[in-house]
Amino acid sequence: MTATEESTRTYEVRTYGCQMNVHDSERLSGLLEDAGYVRAPEGETPDVVVFNTCAVRENADNRLYGNLGHLRPVKAAREGMQIAVGGCLAQKDQGEIVRRAPWVDVVFGTHNIGSLPVLLERARIAQESQVELEESLSVFPSTLPTKRESAYAAWVAISVGCNNTCTFCIVPALRGKEKDRRPGDILGEIRALVDQGVMEVTLLGQNVNTYGVEFGDRLAFGKLLRACGDVEGLERVRFTSPHPAAFTDDVIAAMAETPNVMHQLHMPLQSGSDRVLKAMRRSYRAEKYLGIISRVRAAMPDAAISTDIIVGFPGETEDDFQATLDVVRESRFANAFTFQYSIRPGTPAATMPDQVPKEVVRERYDRLIEVQEEIAWAENRKQTGRVVEVLIAEGEGRKDDATRRLSGRAPDNRLVHVAWADARPGDVVTAEVTYAAPHHLVADKVVGVRRTRSGDAWEARQGRPAAKGVSLGMPTIGRPAPLPVVSGCEVS
Repeated sequence: MTATEESTRTYEVRTYGCQMNVHDSERLSGLLEDAGYVRAPEGETPDVVVFNTCAVRENADNRLYGNLGHLRPVKAAREGMQIAVGGCLAQKDQGEIVRRAPWVDVVFGTHNIGSLPVLLERARIAQESQVELEESLSVFPSTLPTKRESAYAAWVAISVGCNNTCTFCIVPALRGKEKDRRPGDILGEIRALVDQGVMEVTLLGQNVNTYGVEFGDRLAFGKLLRACGDVEGLERVRFTSPHPAAFTDDVIAAMAETPNVMHQLHMPLQSGSDRVLKAMRRSYRAEKYLGIISRVRAAMPDAAISTDIIVGFPGETEDDFQATLDVVRESRFANAFTFQYSIRPGTPAATMPDQVPKEVVRERYDRLIEVQEEIAWAENRKQTGRVVEVLIAEGEGRKDDATRRLSGRAPDNRLVHVAWADARPGDVVTAEVTYAAPHHLVADKVVGVRRTRSGDAWEARQGRPAAKGVSLGMPTIGRPAPLPVVSGCEVS
């Protein structure tokens, strides 16, 4: 193969799971493009397909092997095509992937994503599968080249790994103990992103509010939030996910007192039952959780709070479930990511007695959804008549073409569909909320449009060859997903 042929090889990254995987996939894309690959045009078969996997779901391996099976005849018919598998499932299953799918060329883990281009070349030359999985992080992902999805919003990882031992979560076993970046490195990356046109960053970690554990500063996360307030041109700062056990009042103060830190908080609950929380090894109880919510609202009355809840954890009784409903009603969540418990192989909960029957889990789940939908709708109706600044996004509103609306996020992260205006993704539209639904707002009274450097950056991208970006296994998005996709991974 000549150098010219190598330089034109195409790739596609397919991503499953949480924001950390999305963040890693942007790095994988950047690494491949640095190595001379180009993103495959939509509808064309790529020369290299990379699966960035998640191990959280019970059927994660079935999904992967099903996709690999579909690609087997495609690869057989396309000379030189390669398949790589990385991420949490690769780290968990080690050599099992090549045994079950010997047509896979490369298997790499969560700790060595930077090795992908070299492993692909080794596999091509040796004509045999390459498996490389390291037990600890070799290079912090954020130091690697990146191909970002959005011109105006970006993920910034402040830590990787987790020191918690939640019984439903396999993440610590796959991503290792928490490893923190130095504040100067984080702020340097943020400033560089702002110079490129980014106006919103989401600080990312398995447990962001234990940031600083490596260098012995338990107040480091609050200090980092305040330092973000000094970055000129950075308009919105978000973070995900904190853990209630480590969430401290200095972080609440930093959120309330730093103008560009948004009054939006994703605070995983998981269960409102103290008995279940203990079985989950969640080192807080309902009273502490509600105390945090109360203090956040006292400091920021306009705060929008979202959460994660698992229904049907082993041993959960009807009384336990009612305790969860009680906390939900008192917390008044703007949004909740609710999950029916399913066995995660490799977690302590997988072998616990008293697994709740699936039909019981489903019935409780339906009741929880009904309660939360009523609350979310009521909370959204309170927004009617408010004037909000909407950061216009790409791909947020599936019906925008039909409705002649634009879509984006308000400062509190609520999804808002606004009447058409002369605005680009990355621009800010100020509009009055005229209608509320459980999961979105409509703002048909446009007050003004502010063209931004982020909009300029988006427009500059349009002059380049069209690119679909990292495939998430879901509709294409133009900004970082605002909340966790799955429970137990990135969800503290």
